[in-house]
Amino acid sequence: MIRYALLFSKQSKIRLSKYYVLTSQKDRKRIEREVMHAILPRPARACNVVEYRDAKLVYRRYASLYFCLAVDRDANELAALEAIQHYVEILDKYFGNVCELDLVFNFHKAHYVLDEVFIAGHLQETSKKLIAKLVGEHDALVERVKLGGPAAEDS
Repeated sequence: MIRYALLFSKQSKIRLSKYYVLTSQKDRKRIEREVMHAILPRPARACNVVEYRDAKLVYRRYASLYFCLAVDRDANELAALEAIQHYVEILDKYFGNVCELDLVFNFHKAHYVLDEVFIAGHLQETSKKLIAKLVGEHDALVERVKLGGPAAEDS
């Protein structure tokens, strides 16, 4: 099970965080700070798994962004790495070569895509085509609501 997902930059800026276990705001800030201090100084050739308290941090670096999943100690690290890759490929397809600025200015869309991929700390959907279709339909619905179309009248 995934406990939380963090996306952060090389400059220690959190770009996205999603917690699947109940965590206070104070604990979240502490966890985020400790996770970044554990991962950022690691060399590029080091293993992508770090033991952290009662969980394992599985991370991947893409350009200037780190994608990190905290999973249970008995979870499969390779499955977590594959889940990160899956999420990144979907973001790439959606944004067209995703970059840090896409996540900064469209964080709500990155959260929406994350919610389509993972639910309650488990991988929900593996079909990239289905997720792209759902996200596209969501975007179309948002646009219709903004323009005062039929979806706005139904609400």
